[in-house]
Amino acid sequence: MKDFEGKVAVVTGGASGMGLGMATRFAEQGMKVVLADVEEPALNQAVTRLRQAEHDVLGVLTDVSKLESIEALAEKTLEAYGKVHVLCNNAGVGGGAGRSIWEYTIKDWQWTLNVNLWGVIYGVHTFVPIMLDQDEEGHVVNTSSMAGLTPSNRPYNISKHGVVSLSEALHEGFRERGAKLRASVLCPGVVNTNIMFATRNRPDELKNESGPTERDLRRSEAVHKYAAEHGHDPLAVGDMVVDAIRNEQFWILTDDEFDGLIRTRVEDILARRNPTPITTPVGIRGITGDEDDQRA
Repeated sequence: MKDFEGKVAVVTGGASGMGLGMATRFAEQGMKVVLADVEEPALNQAVTRLRQAEHDVLGVLTDVSKLESIEALAEKTLEAYGKVHVLCNNAGVGGGAGRSIWEYTIKDWQWTLNVNLWGVIYGVHTFVPIMLDQDEEGHVVNTSSMAGLTPSNRPYNISKHGVVSLSEALHEGFRERGAKLRASVLCPGVVNTNIMFATRNRPDELKNESGPTERDLRRSEAVHKYAAEHGHDPLAVGDMVVDAIRNEQFWILTDDEFDGLIRTRVEDILARRNPTPITTPVGIRGITGDEDDQRA
């Protein structure tokens, strides 16, 4: 899709971070933008900010973990603008770190997969048929992570591996159908966002009785501080997404810091070799002082 002017973009998780970065860049290209987010105050603030810049923006309170909420988002988008040309399934949560895989609770799994994977599934299921019926050029961008390309050691990674696989299937499906739609998967490294504090929006019914430990809170603060100081600007990620849509580029990787982990994983598979122990890239090691920071 080369021409953005007057087209319609829907961005989930659009009130902050990468979602707002994408939405801002789309609006600057002359698109009409629908911001979807579960956090109402942040959503209202983002909509106001973009409207003050004289952009055509609609905010829709949306919980991507619920199919009916995504269906309502589609309905409100069509009521306002009539069509959808770009869909960014971007909403995501962190899901914790520093534990063995069997130590996560069922509620941890449900919360992480409901948002990170089912949210993308619901978006594709609801919006892609609409976009196909339009028979116009369009693009779907699913947000995964470098964690979706590297060895898995927590529910977050596993959810993001699922998003990569789903996106590959979407790309192939569009090709087989001869559709005018294209797909991309966004795999960011460290970006200056608030994802480490996503628990602020965790549903009460999926919260653990014990709550986050002091170690969890300390780690979240340290990772957030590192991302604020060293992470990519969300607007720069928005630029990458715009370029990828223009160039029909499937893989959107924000940097090469994780290339070693990706390469080793693939080489292990091809060599039929047991997985190489996971180590975090040098640039983000030791940010909390905990020994688990040697793990990705």
